Amino acid sequence: MIMDNTRVFQMKFASVYPHYVAKAEKKGRTKAELHAVIHWLTGYDEKALEQQIDKGVDFATFFAQAPRINPNVSKITGVICGYRVEEIEDPLMRKIRCLDKLVDELAKGKALDKILRK
Repeated sequence: MIMDNTRVFQMKFASVYPHYVAKAEKKGRTKAELHAVIHWLTGYDEKALEQQIDKGVDFATFFAQAPRINPNVSKITGVICGYRVEEIEDPLMRKIRCLDKLVDELAKGKALDKILRK
């Protein structure tokens, strides 16, 4: 199935980020845990993550400039937004959905070690 992902790719990471924070905190998780998940996936450190948020980059730029996508990203599987993460063909959309999946697992109370595929 072909999807037009342009709109998602152009969304500002900073506009979605507060929703990630709210989702995590609503379920008793912390912003620090959320950041640990983002750092693990993208390689951004705290300062670089804050800079990306402050610059208002879109998802395409956020992932294009990520210092290092975690080599264990292939271990992220399951369904998010009705799609199997491992079956999403577009590499950028897969990264975005992997992030969604990790935030989802965090909000569902999964242990951080398990989320980070340790």
